[in-house]
Amino acid sequence: MSEAFNDKQLATDKAQRYRELDAEVASVLAGERNLVARMASLVAMLKLSFPSFFWCGFYVVDPQQPDELVVGPYQGSLGCLRIPFGKGVCGAAAKQRTVQLVPDVHQFPGHIACDGRSKSEVVLPVFDSGGALLGVLDVDGTQVGAFDEVDVAGLERLLRHVAP
Repeated sequence: MSEAFNDKQLATDKAQRYRELDAEVASVLAGERNLVARMASLVAMLKLSFPSFFWCGFYVVDPQQPDELVVGPYQGSLGCLRIPFGKGVCGAAAKQRTVQLVPDVHQFPGHIACDGRSKSEVVLPVFDSGGALLGVLDVDGTQVGAFDEVDVAGLERLLRHVAP
């Protein structure tokens, strides 16, 4: 029973941290129009709020190569510079335009190992107000199963501040 309570309590605590961060991000980004500044600020705030996030950042659609993602603002170890649509977790999120919640990246077909310490990943597509894909938000963890639906919901809510 105590294990179930602990899991439930951890999920509640995490959800609360996302709610608090949502208000902080809204305040910090109020009035800022530059997309890079908005992305960089969100990533910095995520990394400070969730120290367990091993790598956290954006890959953006390259205007010269619209079927590729290029690394954007991030916090963490060196990221992959380019990822073709359909390759790895980020490329799958971009191509399918859907969230990718991957508990064990080594079980994901075609996973790209930018840093071998990454064990799990959650990637969310980022759209502009017209529905065009801007890129993806990629968060990596060093533990298998580091992310869940609480993370997905919290990150989706935070992404509203990036490209409102």
